[in-house]
Amino acid sequence: MTRHVAHPPAVIGRFAPSPTGPLHFGSLIAAIGSYLEARRQGGRWLVRMEDLDPPREVPGAADDILRTLEAYGLYWDGEVMYQSRRSAHYREILNTLLARGEAFECGCTRREIADAGREGPEGPVYPGTCREGLPPGRVARAIRLRTHDELIRFEDAVQGTVEQRLESEIGDFVVLRADGLFAYQLAVVVDDAEQGVTEVVRGADLLDSTPRQIHLQHVLGYPTPRYMHLPVAVNREGQKLSKQTYARPLDRRAPVAPLYRALTFLDQHPPAHLLDGCLSDLWGWALTHWDPARIPRVRSIHSVGD
Repeated sequence: MTRHVAHPPAVIGRFAPSPTGPLHFGSLIAAIGSYLEARRQGGRWLVRMEDLDPPREVPGAADDILRTLEAYGLYWDGEVMYQSRRSAHYREILNTLLARGEAFECGCTRREIADAGREGPEGPVYPGTCREGLPPGRVARAIRLRTHDELIRFEDAVQGTVEQRLESEIGDFVVLRADGLFAYQLAVVVDDAEQGVTEVVRGADLLDSTPRQIHLQHVLGYPTPRYMHLPVAVNREGQKLSKQTYARPLDRRAPVAPLYRALTFLDQHPPAHLLDGCLSDLWGWALTHWDPARIPRVRSIHSVGD
């Protein structure tokens, strides 16, 4: 279901799920956080399908996600964007980066990068082997964006100050994968800019990739949105709730209890009587009382019952 706004407001938020399975409680936290933060400011809320990885996608999952959002009262503005339909645009941006020397072809394998011996916060740091051109006998496997010896720093609305030196902690990073698929970092930056997104509210599992996105925004001359990384729900083993950890799908027939639970997870303290009320009453309370200052300033929280 779409909502149309005649005069787009300055604030634009978005929810960008991957159609790898049905929505679960962890997905709901990101969805309601982004929705309420946009609506709190009188803004628009967009939905974008990050369907760039066909081997991981489940047939029918995209439509199932949209139907679940509707069942939970999460109505979006405008048309749903599908990344799978934007390959030509990503290629155009990639060609521009290559022509400007901001990106380069890389022939390194994962094993070779790991054997270089440099370990960063997210795994092996790319050693720059192909920065000045492919060594003799090498064949291009991927395309990487150049990084520089500069400190990327930003203020996250929940997690506080985040700093990262990309060149030493991450290295030049992939924007076109070895399997020919466009990397998440490229697609998310291009799409956020094109859609005019001003508020990126998502799980804290994506916090460490944000400096890469800010760097690419700078390279392309895009504005940097405001970031809010919510604590992610983890199971009793400390694993993030996901399709891979067998998180239970949301029940479209009974949305009130999971929505109430998600608001409680984010320390919004909805009144207990709303558990026995209707969905519209719970949303009415949430839209009036949403307070991002209450959100716990941690990266993860154990989700009871998962």
